[in-house]
Amino acid sequence: MKATGLALVPPPSAAGLPQVTPELLASVLARYSRSNQGIAAILDKVDPANPDASIDRILSFVDYGHASIGGLTGGLAIALDGCSMWLAYKIFEIAQMADGQESSTRYITMDAANLPLPAELGVPDDLAPRWVDVMARAFAAYNAEYARLDALADANPALVRAPAGAKPAVVTRLRKNYALDRARYFIPFATRTNLGLVQSSRMWAATVKQLASLPQPEARAAATLIRDELLKISPRLMRHSQAEKSYEAQAAQELAASLALGREKLSAAPLADEVWVHVDRATPPFLPESQPVAEALRHRANRYGQQGTATRRMRVSFAWNNMALAELRDLNRHRTGHRYTPLIQAGFYLPPEIKHADHAKLLADQLALTRELLTRGSPAYLYSLLLGAQTPFEHSTHADKFIYEAELRTGMGAHFRYAEHLSAALKKFIDQVPEARAHVTEGTAEPE
Repeated sequence: MKATGLALVPPPSAAGLPQVTPELLASVLARYSRSNQGIAAILDKVDPANPDASIDRILSFVDYGHASIGGLTGGLAIALDGCSMWLAYKIFEIAQMADGQESSTRYITMDAANLPLPAELGVPDDLAPRWVDVMARAFAAYNAEYARLDALADANPALVRAPAGAKPAVVTRLRKNYALDRARYFIPFATRTNLGLVQSSRMWAATVKQLASLPQPEARAAATLIRDELLKISPRLMRHSQAEKSYEAQAAQELAASLALGREKLSAAPLADEVWVHVDRATPPFLPESQPVAEALRHRANRYGQQGTATRRMRVSFAWNNMALAELRDLNRHRTGHRYTPLIQAGFYLPPEIKHADHAKLLADQLALTRELLTRGSPAYLYSLLLGAQTPFEHSTHADKFIYEAELRTGMGAHFRYAEHLSAALKKFIDQVPEARAHVTEGTAEPE
């Protein structure tokens, strides 16, 4: 695993700020908030050739809170090569204010050579050979099913929903995606991927602090790598990124809850779909909502249009009992509100095109390995999971954000399983907010 800092100097702003280091930018804007002189007068006192002296002079003038100025650093970009899919998932969960991208499963190596070493993940030494064996067999199952489904789709073009008049290259791409999207449930959660995020120093400090407080050695190693890079860019503000007692206590409690629930619910059988949606439309008696829901929605040309206060003020919580990790990795990136999952294996999803019975031995051995890690209380149980593992997943946000997600994840090009999950949640939402029915566009997940 390797961390690299990018774009160390922010571009000039619309206000005409010169190119400065992130911390000098933050200190200038912090001073600006405590002055009526205007930005030009403050910049006149800055020596771009000696930014450290300028920063120290400004920050010593008034006791600025590190968090309040950390958010003024602009976007600091970090690329993290070779982290596990679990760690990428976790960082997206933690860094809710970040913009980021992860390497698509369509472009990373699907082979046991693309796994971290067991010791890097905290897999107990005596279980390491079993872990390596199960993961290698999972990749073999993935590659075998991919080849079978690709050949099946090639021989039966009607299986792939290609748009009318699509060019041969598009049809070939959709056929490959048909096979990958169904075989991907065998991919190990430990598979190496790459992750790039952009966020302010304030949010990086909080992210690194939380990573450093987790029990997984991979997370703590990543915290050190990211901190070392950011110390080159924002040294004063990243001093506040060490592990902290409250973070460690909460991480320990969440792990204990996941271990207990994981032992209770562990299964390789598929779970039937169950969805839960709760809508809270309450408003203060002195500030009632006067806008009809239809008025909040009907003016949009598409899902990116502005919604009104009727949906922006409406709280929505929604959850599924059986979100496969393959889908969770993407749904987890919807940044608004809060997401929660115990990250367990309460069942194992395979699409109808793949039979559980054909992989019974692999799934039984993977289940036994996961059970052993759960029994031992090992944080490394996460790395025995495959992307077909089904876990409960809850997301709480506001109605405008839920509607956007439902329209996106059932719309053009959406993965078939996303569409099933969000379609079910949308139906529950409409049952409780029937006025929205005519103005919310449920897609058909047609290929693009």
